[in-house]
Amino acid sequence: MKSVQALRAAAALVMAGLLASFGAGPLFAAPALSPAGAGSAKVFRYAFRVAETGFDPARITDLYSRTVTAQIFESLYFYDHLARPADIRPLTAVGMPEADAEFKTFTIRIQPGIYFADDPAFKGARRELVAQDYVYAIKRMADPAIKSQRWSSVQEWGLVGLAEQRSETVAKRVAFDFDRELPGLRALDRYTLQLRTVAPRPRMVEELADSGSLGAVAREVVEFYGEQIAAHPVGTGAFRLKSWRRSSEIVLERNPGYRERHYEDEAHPAPGDAAGQALLARFKGRRLPMVDEVVVSIIEENQPRWLSFLNGQHDFMERLPEEFTSVALPGGKVAPNLARRGVQAVSTVGPESWFTVYNMEDPVIGGYTPEKVALRRAIGLALDLPGEIAVVRRGQAIPAQSMASPHTTGYDPNFKSDTTVYDPARAKALLDMYGYIDRDGDGWRELPDGQPLKLVRRTHADALQRELDAHWQKSMKAVGIRVEFEVAQWPQNLKAAYAGKFQVWVLGSSASQLDGQSALQYFYGPAVGSGNLARFRNDRFDAIFERMSMLPNGPERDALFLEAKRIALAYAPYRHHVHRFYNDLTQPWLLGYRRGLFWHRWWHLIDIDNSKRPRS
Repeated sequence: MKSVQALRAAAALVMAGLLASFGAGPLFAAPALSPAGAGSAKVFRYAFRVAETGFDPARITDLYSRTVTAQIFESLYFYDHLARPADIRPLTAVGMPEADAEFKTFTIRIQPGIYFADDPAFKGARRELVAQDYVYAIKRMADPAIKSQRWSSVQEWGLVGLAEQRSETVAKRVAFDFDRELPGLRALDRYTLQLRTVAPRPRMVEELADSGSLGAVAREVVEFYGEQIAAHPVGTGAFRLKSWRRSSEIVLERNPGYRERHYEDEAHPAPGDAAGQALLARFKGRRLPMVDEVVVSIIEENQPRWLSFLNGQHDFMERLPEEFTSVALPGGKVAPNLARRGVQAVSTVGPESWFTVYNMEDPVIGGYTPEKVALRRAIGLALDLPGEIAVVRRGQAIPAQSMASPHTTGYDPNFKSDTTVYDPARAKALLDMYGYIDRDGDGWRELPDGQPLKLVRRTHADALQRELDAHWQKSMKAVGIRVEFEVAQWPQNLKAAYAGKFQVWVLGSSASQLDGQSALQYFYGPAVGSGNLARFRNDRFDAIFERMSMLPNGPERDALFLEAKRIALAYAPYRHHVHRFYNDLTQPWLLGYRRGLFWHRWWHLIDIDNSKRPRS
């Protein structure tokens, strides 16, 4: 039987050969580059690697669903697409929040004359955006009946009266009263929103800059569609949902009622940003959105998604799979055959982290006693992370030392942790010391009480994940730990994690805002059942988290970030793996693409040149 390395090498040679002969054979024949016609609709096509879960902002947390809702709904503020470093600007608000000296009262004025997309729920009338729509959207996160996974984040804002109303609703077993006025969440008039918090919130504006989760929602739309609301998103954004085949295809079309908004309203590059300035010069004055339709396919397997891009069926390859890096980007440059076709690459270290999560309530892997902590730390030491980066991820990642993601506050590139190193000898010694030994001589360790030690890791079926699973299994076998895998689709794995019905899972998380405190939610006790997937509880950590929310950025807050990291690493409810390089590829007819730092909302900022697009 051939070795894994030999098989990988053979596969790379086959793919390299295919690329070298691109255009010669029928399977990979390059489509004829004849114009599609000046009057043709501009359609942007690409594929998600993971299926969406729905389009109700109050119920979704996954990246892919939020990427879609960010095009349909609009938050009060947005991250400027071209700004480096990150900058927040008003979207539906007139200006930045008017805050009191304590950062506890925020007054926000809404622009008049913004309208929701036409929908049967409005019975033929134009529906203007008003302040009450944001009140309603936030209250939906608090409604226990909705079971919003965003509630833990909204709860941390500390809006006066909101958590109390939720608790009363649960205690009395009554419907949530959306008409009840709260001191911390009010529409002062048609266009004025006021938020009041129990403690200072210096970064409140960052919370209000996520269109994917905190866009305005019209109450009559929710009441009109009822339980089908996830299939009927209606917002004020540049696009509206045209059709949806669950886990298969999502089609958005230009919102014909979208207000007049131009490229320069959303893009303000720094003076020294040559690439950003070039984009601004090219598109200044263009009305948004610039494309008529967006068609998103769901292709979970890497190879067919990659081949769809190669064959010109897709305009964009988001995050090139690691297994194709050597043939698409040899030496970090676009392969000559692709470059001759006009394919371009955009590369950056993403504001994200990959990690293994352990269920702290599981009787085998969870717990806070020394032997349980030792088991998790030994698993971390046994993981061949250098091999994962070099072999499985093809060098397209850097080691993650903590939960903090690049480009966010709290991330320190100089921070190092000895719990993230690869040291199988130390892992074996730690397991031996705490009684995880092979008592029956079968080659596998048992628990200290003599019961079998077996880890069950939830996973999903795609090529990269299978490689990661095999690599992890090999690392665990090397120190005598037996593992099994439970395969399900990603949304099902997420649902199981929220419910605490898992033992081990590996996943990635992308930052959606500049403040790195959002990553600490993975360890925050009150977020168990939502953001805190490990179900980790530590009073000191919770106190740090709550204190940080009230502090402005500065040395005191930085010190708390450091202490939080050390607590998290000491108990090891997660094993941090990598921060990946994002390598995005674009076809020559896709114009204006640039990856944003917090980038869910961008489809309206790209253009399609149909004169360069292959005729289908």
